[in-house]
Amino acid sequence: MKYFTWSFIVTAVCLALAAWWGFEHGGVSGLVTALGVATILAVMEVSLSFDNAVVNASVLKTWDEFWIKLFLGVGIIIAVFGMRLVFPLVIVAVAADLGAMEVWDLALSDPKAFSMHLTNHHAEVAAFGGMFLLLVFLNFMLDDEKETHWLGNFEAKLGSLGKVSSIAVMIAIAALLFSLTYVDEAQKMVVAIAGMWGILVYVAVDMLSSLLEKSESGGGAVGDAVKKGGIGGFLYLEVLDASFSFDGVIGAFAITSDVVIIMLGLAIGAMFVRSMTVFLVRKGTLDEYVYLEHGAHYAIGILAVIMLASMKWHVPELITGGVGVAFILASLWSSIQYKKKHAALGGA
Repeated sequence: MKYFTWSFIVTAVCLALAAWWGFEHGGVSGLVTALGVATILAVMEVSLSFDNAVVNASVLKTWDEFWIKLFLGVGIIIAVFGMRLVFPLVIVAVAADLGAMEVWDLALSDPKAFSMHLTNHHAEVAAFGGMFLLLVFLNFMLDDEKETHWLGNFEAKLGSLGKVSSIAVMIAIAALLFSLTYVDEAQKMVVAIAGMWGILVYVAVDMLSSLLEKSESGGGAVGDAVKKGGIGGFLYLEVLDASFSFDGVIGAFAITSDVVIIMLGLAIGAMFVRSMTVFLVRKGTLDEYVYLEHGAHYAIGILAVIMLASMKWHVPELITGGVGVAFILASLWSSIQYKKKHAALGGA
């Protein structure tokens, strides 16, 4: 439980703030409603982002202590305040051509109008996040050097396609072009640009990471200062966090238009995701349960498809989170069976 101590502390503080906010704006009934909504949002965020914690842990396990602490410290500030509060404000500010203070006043005084501005630009957000997450999934699956395969020959054959240069980017662009057929004509250009930015950001972060790793192996000044996966990995995980949070933030406005309650509820969920990440890294869970990382990446692939589909159809958050949890549980069960089988062989 020590890994979750700060999560429970943050939960108590956020729920207390939600209760105070609700009471100030609606008396006792407002207090009860605020507590209920904040709790629902926290649970939704955890269910949507559990696969995020697994992928984070798979990257962090190769880092040294400095970069782990930096990501878990600075990263949580960016995750809670940057993505759960600032990001929605920035979208509305750009969409409505308003200043920062005007948008904040709008969020507090007319939350329904604020929510409308945000949801009106859901397609662009979904295109960016969907493309980034799709590339995360594809680059994991289309890896001809990957030796462990959850689904046997099927994954092995997919992995062999990784010998083709830039096949992941080609598939992502094809998926983006196909998804544009479901977008209104007036939105196609802005959605296409948002999707291309998602691809460019992924490629740029991957390129930066590769350059830093080469500098390190060459013994240069950069390599001496930056450990393996340091700056490049840090940026990669922050953008990955952002892509995961898009769905949660947009979905939260379907539950309530109160931006303060949304931030508090999602902050609780973000803290528990961080705690799960720390637990998985410190306990070496990914080494013990060999297919857990596979399940997380399949969940990411499904989430990417759902985000692209959501540009046309509304997909309930229960389905989005449920599918991810189902893949995680299935991979966990397969990992346990794998351990039992090899233990039996070892004993024999």
